[in-house]
Amino acid sequence: MQKVGVMKRHRSEEFAPLILVMSGQKENRPVKSLRDMAKALILAWPSDDGEEYMIAVKTCLDALYGDVSVKDARAALIRAAEEAGILVIGSFTEN
Repeated sequence: MQKVGVMKRHRSEEFAPLILVMSGQKENRPVKSLRDMAKALILAWPSDDGEEYMIAVKTCLDALYGDVSVKDARAALIRAAEEAGILVIGSFTEN
């Protein structure tokens, strides 16, 4: 029997904030959480056909369900932004 996942909106891992600079938008888009990430990907992304974009959407959902780390989701967002030509401010990652 398949296990039904429960979304973990309040994860113990912290999302390192970043800012997406999307052309054609009046303001930069701050991303401070998985929720912000999901909103950026679904509501504001300039294109929904990139491979890294699709990976970022899936990784974000997996992170919301606790199946992958917040750090991995954030890294997927940065790769998707690079693919889409979106400038990312504060994109450093901890090693």
